[in-house]
Amino acid sequence: MTSKAGDCGMRIALAQVNTTVGDFRGNCARILEALREAEGMGADLVCFPELALCGYPPEDLLLKRDFLEDCRTALADLACQVGDTPMVVGTPELAEDLFNAAALVHRGEVVATYRKRFLPNYGVFDENRYFAPGSEGLVAIIAGVRVGITVCEDIWYPGGPLEREVAYGGAEVVVNISASPYHRGKQGIRERLVESRAADSLAVVAYVNCVGGQDELVLDGGSMIVHPRAGKLACSPRFREHLLVCDLDLTGIWAERMSKPLHRYARKGALPEPTRVVDLGGQRGPSTGERPTLNINIQQYGETHEREEEEEIYQALLLGLRDYVRKNGFTDVVLGLSGGVDSALTAALAAMALGPERVHAVFMPSRFTSELSREIAEALARNLGISLEVFEIDAIMEGYAGAAGSSLKGPGGSLAMENLQARIRGNLLMNVSNSRGWLVLATGNKSELSMGYCTLYGDMAGGFAVIKDLLKKEVYRLAGYINEREGGEIIPEAVISREPSAELREGQRDTDSLPPYELLDPVLEGYIENGLTVEEMVAMGHDRALVEEVVRRVDANEYKRRQAPVGIKITPRAFGRDWRLPISARRPGPGG
Repeated sequence: MTSKAGDCGMRIALAQVNTTVGDFRGNCARILEALREAEGMGADLVCFPELALCGYPPEDLLLKRDFLEDCRTALADLACQVGDTPMVVGTPELAEDLFNAAALVHRGEVVATYRKRFLPNYGVFDENRYFAPGSEGLVAIIAGVRVGITVCEDIWYPGGPLEREVAYGGAEVVVNISASPYHRGKQGIRERLVESRAADSLAVVAYVNCVGGQDELVLDGGSMIVHPRAGKLACSPRFREHLLVCDLDLTGIWAERMSKPLHRYARKGALPEPTRVVDLGGQRGPSTGERPTLNINIQQYGETHEREEEEEIYQALLLGLRDYVRKNGFTDVVLGLSGGVDSALTAALAAMALGPERVHAVFMPSRFTSELSREIAEALARNLGISLEVFEIDAIMEGYAGAAGSSLKGPGGSLAMENLQARIRGNLLMNVSNSRGWLVLATGNKSELSMGYCTLYGDMAGGFAVIKDLLKKEVYRLAGYINEREGGEIIPEAVISREPSAELREGQRDTDSLPPYELLDPVLEGYIENGLTVEEMVAMGHDRALVEEVVRRVDANEYKRRQAPVGIKITPRAFGRDWRLPISARRPGPGG
């Protein structure tokens, strides 16, 4: 789509940048680079995401005064380098209280700040812990266009700051700077929401989102510009940095809104509090030919993929892993290959995110490890081009049993022997990590973590858990998708088709300890992700005994999950920030 600015519009730029928490110098450099690029394209206004200056989310760094002073200094230094093109950037603002703010910067100074009004306090958000809510709207007159400024949650509900800025400040364009973490299917929710706010307010909504991985969160971008009648004008790709520049034609918006009760104060000059208007001067949009013509891509990320959900999960995992490694100063990763699908998928994702030369696998067979597992591990390493070392653990097990055999005696001795194998493997991986400086990737999935089918200090050992938020069914689905996407058998078909087993005793199968995954995973999804009760799940057709046992085991194994490594959030409710179950609690029995 080709767009040209005319006499009733402006050129706006949305800078979808990947910043790092606490890296003020690096963040400012990224912001200035995008600003200069947008200036070169003739932008009238450049917008950056929520808390982009300090990185998102800063969490309890916001409780440290020196961190907030560094924010203040960085903003002042940044402002000194801003000229005639104004910008909006997210930053903490320490004043009479602490606010989540959008700073309007122009010609060397912070002209005004907008303070976020609606502070989310659910799921991964805990903003009431840090911030006070703002109380005033902000409208800036830029190139003759009235631009309202909002922050993230402020547009998630009708009748909020967006509509007040339109009604009382006459905003024709409303900017929303955001830091909206990814979960499966969220972009569709955002698009419908932004379209609804634009239509309700009769204003163009320019939504700019963060991108990048931060601990368990992935910020997926997907910035967009939506016209109240024309719909989506342009959007950014997801899961990567991008500068979106778009010309806005505002013709007809005033004529249509004048008859609406919501806008009866827009042109009368009586601007009831709480809306502040600042005028940055400048002329209304340029005449045709004064600036380069823009080619705008309105195609959504993923529309070209038949399996869009798998593709977005795949991209989220790659970005989350890549940024965790990079932002924590690692270069290489190491993981244990077992011959199972979880470690195979983790290895494939790591090779694709980091490059095969930075991924190192260790195969640690015991007497219970099948020859098929060895063949799969070797084939996978060849297919991916990653290194593979082999450490036999039988001698270590025998030495342990000889030197500390009494520690294995007791009613749970056979289980202790199984767990010993997992802990030997965990120790070997940590030794490799300590000696070579590589990050250990844990390979457990959400089904296992939910049920406690994992070993503390064994297969749970590691610094980062890539597939922690994928149920077993999703692990299989994504493994198959990668092969389909790459056009060949990257992950050996044998690992996808074989029956899952931890191979810690002769003839062991996962179904010895767990319900079949095709029965287990729907119950886990209902209980954990959808918050359904036992009765609700039984009413859906699930077996009562199965549901009650699954719920009991999920609750009882919270102590293990509290000690698990951080992992990437994929679902609407992941273990970690989203899930805060007490470890010590009296839980009702069946029917009670």
